[in-house]
Amino acid sequence: MAMSIEIHSYLQAKETDVNSIPVIDVSTLIDGTNVQSVAEKIGYVCENLGFLYVVNHGVSKELMDKVKSYTKLFFDLPLGEKEKLNLEQSGESFRGYIPMYGENVDPEYTKDFKECFDYALHEEKVSPFFGPNIMPDFIPDFKEVMETYHAEMLKLANKLIGAISVSLGLPFDYFYKLQQHPISIQRLLHYPPQTGKISREEIGIGEHTDYGFLTILSQDEVGGLQVKNRSGDWISAPPIEGSFIVNIGDLVQTYSNDKYISTYHRVINTSGKERYSFPFFMDMDFDAVVAPVPTCVSDSNPAKYKAYTCGEHKYRRFVESHPHLQVDKAV
Repeated sequence: MAMSIEIHSYLQAKETDVNSIPVIDVSTLIDGTNVQSVAEKIGYVCENLGFLYVVNHGVSKELMDKVKSYTKLFFDLPLGEKEKLNLEQSGESFRGYIPMYGENVDPEYTKDFKECFDYALHEEKVSPFFGPNIMPDFIPDFKEVMETYHAEMLKLANKLIGAISVSLGLPFDYFYKLQQHPISIQRLLHYPPQTGKISREEIGIGEHTDYGFLTILSQDEVGGLQVKNRSGDWISAPPIEGSFIVNIGDLVQTYSNDKYISTYHRVINTSGKERYSFPFFMDMDFDAVVAPVPTCVSDSNPAKYKAYTCGEHKYRRFVESHPHLQVDKAV
């Protein structure tokens, strides 16, 4: 017998068609044959929604399927095994497993009903957002597959960031000087299904904007992602096989002086199935200065932001959403 589900009206979302979240073929961006055309399309979406699907992106289906398979293997492990890799043991590098309620991105209103695994480029020296990965070495080939995927995400992110740069009237490589050693996090996510009465107090992930420059998300076939459009309506972002969902984060909003807005989004899994997704977060160097770019500032449109650094912004947002960092801070 199916469990009943009662969803609070605030969590309802309109069903989406491709006119609500556009699908962009980025093949000519990837091969360099028509960067300008793709950049203009991406810029239009960033100005009007901040979320888009990309297809013909150059990442193989075989690799994407492997990542999904290994992710399920990892989250199916007993909790005790996953806890051995807890992110809290990684210090300032923020690598490893985050158990249920170990992160809450909208802590004033919501407990996040999810578990995560974070990793990035493996480095020996530990500093905020950098250091050695904590991998489940007892899952054969897990490390190799995930590191290959991270490398592919870095390549795709660089192309997309170049397109955003061009869309703002800047050279393709404008932001590259600020990404010589960038913060990047590949996350694996598991959202158990929810039943019964569902309110804002506990959903898959609470409404939030992303902290960095760009997010590239692969999601499985289950769905549950919702996006807040410029009219203030929540719309669904259903899966499209073989696509990535791309959205801009807080740094782009600052760089563009609010021409492009970092869009609120959330996840509510009422499918009755386990949901898995795979967001890649691309930022700038830790010490990179974030301030409105010259093409987005004028006498009639002065800078709306004082300069800050990527690292200080991201670390502040991490402290707000990770309870164990708040405890450490209070000691």
